[in-house]
Amino acid sequence: MIVVTGSAGFIGSCLVRKLNDEFYNDLVLVDDFSNPLKNRNIEGKNYSLKVERSKFFNWLDTNHKLVQLIFHLGARTDTTEFNMDILNELNLEYSRKVWEKCYRYGIPLIYASSAATYGDGILGYDDSHETVEKLQPLNPYGISKNEFDKWALKQDQKPYFWIGLKFFNVYGPNEYHKGRMASVVFHAFHQIKKEGKIRLFRSHRPDYEHGEQKRDFIYVKDVTDVLFYLMHHRNPAFNGIYNLGTGQAESFNALAASLFGTLGLDPFIEYIDTPEDIRDKYQYFTQARMEKLRNIGYEAKFRSLREGVEDYVSEFLLKEKYW
Repeated sequence: MIVVTGSAGFIGSCLVRKLNDEFYNDLVLVDDFSNPLKNRNIEGKNYSLKVERSKFFNWLDTNHKLVQLIFHLGARTDTTEFNMDILNELNLEYSRKVWEKCYRYGIPLIYASSAATYGDGILGYDDSHETVEKLQPLNPYGISKNEFDKWALKQDQKPYFWIGLKFFNVYGPNEYHKGRMASVVFHAFHQIKKEGKIRLFRSHRPDYEHGEQKRDFIYVKDVTDVLFYLMHHRNPAFNGIYNLGTGQAESFNALAASLFGTLGLDPFIEYIDTPEDIRDKYQYFTQARMEKLRNIGYEAKFRSLREGVEDYVSEFLLKEKYW
């Protein structure tokens, strides 16, 4: 039995699909299942049980002997959330409790951290444990994720196998419910469908052309491939925090070209000013250092932005399908 928290969310539901495709159907889905739109992510998927987030720990106390591994992907992921009480409850305290249960019951744990922990990137994007204490995230969400990473590294009592993954810019199917927090790819696709153009932030720095700001965009199917790999390589020597991006930053102009190309349209980009309230915090470049994950044996090639966008648009967005 495998537990997936955040199972009705974007990455969580895609992981459930990946597990089903690999013939893993004895799954326990944990989430707040009160959002009907979000629940569409798990329609048609195979699982043994749904457990409300608030009741999960009581369930685990009774059923821990049945659990082989926990994927803890549930979190408040809104980067504009400024209520630290909510973030502390859902991203910090809840995660601490998951960790402590995994230690107590001998359950392997794979959890979601975030590249938002890196802040403005002034310290680079190296997933060395030595940098975690020095990081200064730019928003409360990133702070909450980094606080848990810092806490985890200080613990003497750890699950016998544990991995934290700093997700970079993940995009792909099953993010229909995310609203403003959906990926740039999702929003840009709908801009094209509605207006025939994409709006990108212009550059306010002389060393970057408009639209040449870069991100490490990673397709959600590559994320689930890594999660599946780690599930099968539970070596305590691998315990730690890892980046999960492609290791190759690509520009917003390249993203736009991929979208227009997939739709068979000529590019039409409008550059707009970056809002002043975020201009001084806006990141011009993110790129995961991926040597650490590669060094523990993960060899699969990550999709390029064009490859990921083509699959996402042609197989899901145009057909309004879920994965």
